[in-house]
Amino acid sequence: MSEPTTGSPARPADEGRHAPGPEQLWSESYYLDFFDPALGVAGYVRLGLCAGLDRAWYWACLVGPDRPLVTVIDHDVKLPAADGTEIRTDGLWADYTVETALDHVTVGVEAFAVGVDDPTEVYGDLRGDRVPFGMDLEWETDGGTYAYPGVDRYEVPCRVHGEVLVGSEVLNVDGWGQRDHSWGPRDWWGMAWSWTAGRLDDGTRFHGTSVDLGGVPVYGTGYVQAPGGPLVGTDRAVRSEDLGRLGLPDRARWQVGDLELQVEPVAFSPVLLTAPDGRTSRFPRAWTRFTASDGRTGHGWTEWNQPLPG
Repeated sequence: MSEPTTGSPARPADEGRHAPGPEQLWSESYYLDFFDPALGVAGYVRLGLCAGLDRAWYWACLVGPDRPLVTVIDHDVKLPAADGTEIRTDGLWADYTVETALDHVTVGVEAFAVGVDDPTEVYGDLRGDRVPFGMDLEWETDGGTYAYPGVDRYEVPCRVHGEVLVGSEVLNVDGWGQRDHSWGPRDWWGMAWSWTAGRLDDGTRFHGTSVDLGGVPVYGTGYVQAPGGPLVGTDRAVRSEDLGRLGLPDRARWQVGDLELQVEPVAFSPVLLTAPDGRTSRFPRAWTRFTASDGRTGHGWTEWNQPLPG
């Protein structure tokens, strides 16, 4: 169940679809991730409803330190019905269902994914093994909800359980994760940002978002929720990263309020984004391991949007 929030909690009415704006890059995004360190896997799902482009984007993946990246990336899906989130196209069916607003959602996926040993192959032709892939997962709220100040977006920390199917392998997931929902103009090619969310082993939940424009920080927000305590929002959300091959971060540092974190990528699942005018942006996402300045450790997901020149 949702817990008391210091700041702005999300509203149950916002769980549904929203009327699109007039902007070409207006979109509505449903994002969900999970991590199960004991099982050695993590993954995420994102449904992007790009009304101005008359297309839906769909991403789903599974990663692990000792397994290939298995990924579904389709940027040419027909938009679902105006009040729905079910998509269906060649080799892909997926649905997202709000069972109880701000408390419980479910995701189903049946697809053929691509398996690759090197995640940077996503930035090229993405040729790999064709892998049957499915998810039947539930996200149940595990903490307070958080609405961003000045932006139509909210975050929900969760427990996650259910099944993931990869080829003939059945994985019974029992872990944690995060989901968020946003709507409004989003220019992937005009600004850089990083987003992170996770759980420390003592039960502390946290999230941070940091946006740059031309290398200058222009927006930061996040929260920290200690075990049994209220969710406390903050505008002190800053980060730095050390980039490696093709922009994949080797390590990063985050500060969310008073929480200082060292960030170590465990496994990557990136995406390449191409604008209608041909601009591109690399979007590495990683299952990450966190170490707090006081020695606490944990896991979660971190992303970096990296617009390329030209």
